[in-house]
Amino acid sequence: MLIEGKLLASDVEAETREKVERLAELGVLPGLATVLVGENPASQMYIRLKHSACGRVGIHSENVVLAENTTEEQLIGKILELNARPDIHGILLQLPLPKGLSPKKAMMTIKPEKDVDGFHPENMGSLLLGAERLVPCTPLGIIYALERLGKKLEGAEVVIVGHSNVVGKPLAAMMLNRNATVQVCHVFTKDLAKHTRDAEILVVAAGVPGLIKGDMVKPGAFVFDVGINRVGNKTVGDVDFEAVKDVAAAITPVPGGVGPLTVSMLLRQTVQAAESQQRKIEKRD
Repeated sequence: MLIEGKLLASDVEAETREKVERLAELGVLPGLATVLVGENPASQMYIRLKHSACGRVGIHSENVVLAENTTEEQLIGKILELNARPDIHGILLQLPLPKGLSPKKAMMTIKPEKDVDGFHPENMGSLLLGAERLVPCTPLGIIYALERLGKKLEGAEVVIVGHSNVVGKPLAAMMLNRNATVQVCHVFTKDLAKHTRDAEILVVAAGVPGLIKGDMVKPGAFVFDVGINRVGNKTVGDVDFEAVKDVAAAITPVPGGVGPLTVSMLLRQTVQAAESQQRKIEKRD
């Protein structure tokens, strides 16, 4: 079975659009600001996709573009401005940043309640404590897809290849919060195939084209390929799709799999942030 991220994402967008309409009745228009530093073509493309998605569900979106030579002080100043704006409920800092700018400092400047990417230490801490608030969007999209597909997570054997702060680590915590048994593999893992063959659910986010071959996958596994790699004129994942598709029970394509789910979760969390901030205002009043 092909896990069609675009179809699942369209369902999320429909749900999100309804929530936006309900907020509109209260006089609230959810607002997302993206911050792009420099002229990285891939980053520009991702920003366009996110703003297009905002338009589809009725979220107000703004793109703040800063020059390549922007100083850290200027970047942090711009984030502080967005923090102070009541009409901006979510802030997304597009990575990577140009050399000389600290992603960690910039991320920590974003108010936790506006951190729709889920990377602020407060949000990560809540995730580790099992009290999820705003969480990283790609792991959230994978969890959503598994739940929609009816795959039970409690007790499931999950193997994650890649231990980044963006996917691997937060996804491991989210799986543990749902009582899955989790193994996390990385570049220093000995005998990767030994681990991946254990997986009922295999998530690969290593950035290595075609890393996972057919004989490395357990028959009947659910496989999520987070990799996006350019090989010649093609975009391919970290999983050898042709070799794995007949072994796995379900697999995401690249492109069109995890990517649309990630964007849809960004929309969902922007609305979640707007709802949360509105509740705080109502309590004060």
